[in-house]
Amino acid sequence: MTCISAMTTFVASITETAVQTSESTTPILPLLTAAIAPGIALLVYFYLKDRYDYEPIHMVIRIFLLGFLIVFPILIIQYGLMQWWGNSPYVFSFIISAGVEEFVKWFVLYHMIYNHVEFDEHYDGILYAVAVSLGFATIENVLYAWSNYTSFSHLLIRALLPVSGHALFGVIMGYYLGKAKFSKGGRSRRYLLYSIGIPLFWHGVYDLILLMVTRYWIWFVVPLMIFLWYYGMGKVRHANARSPFHSVNREEEINM
Repeated sequence: MTCISAMTTFVASITETAVQTSESTTPILPLLTAAIAPGIALLVYFYLKDRYDYEPIHMVIRIFLLGFLIVFPILIIQYGLMQWWGNSPYVFSFIISAGVEEFVKWFVLYHMIYNHVEFDEHYDGILYAVAVSLGFATIENVLYAWSNYTSFSHLLIRALLPVSGHALFGVIMGYYLGKAKFSKGGRSRRYLLYSIGIPLFWHGVYDLILLMVTRYWIWFVVPLMIFLWYYGMGKVRHANARSPFHSVNREEEINM
């Protein structure tokens, strides 16, 4: 589910929330906790994947919370584009949904993190891109849980698919931001284009499957997610291997 559809359902449900909350068989607080937990868990997972130089936790949390705030400009832009271009599956998937969401995340990272002093190794790009992506995905998940009074099993499926999907799109974006940061000239510009273009493509493919394949979508989405996890974790290993602290830590181990 995209941000705009989650928000629309949320707004539509506000007027009946007071009545439904008392009648709902599933308490809303545990549901909201289950909606928030996957984003936090994945953020911790990728934070601990930094093998050589942990980032300041306050910086990571700040970028994660920034992901909450970008929901609103994204919603406004997506709504305007839908009014202008309609809802063709291809336009919606690759421009209105994936295009807007990935570009706004990329824009925030480029202007707030790319030249920051704490961005001092390749893996930092992955961590901060994952943080802003999971902040966005967490709010999207909360809106969905609040509006639909969904089950824990449904939220588990969302944790395995859209929430982890946003994290993996962030991994790809951050990997190429890291390569751009530590490259020069034309190579740096090329990697910057990759950092927006490649996650946008895979995000668009994911959305297009959900829009076009209504009955057997699981047979397409699950292999895609397996591929993205394999691809993304390869990028994590490569980024760690390029850390300037890799050789320093190794020398310390040898000297000990």
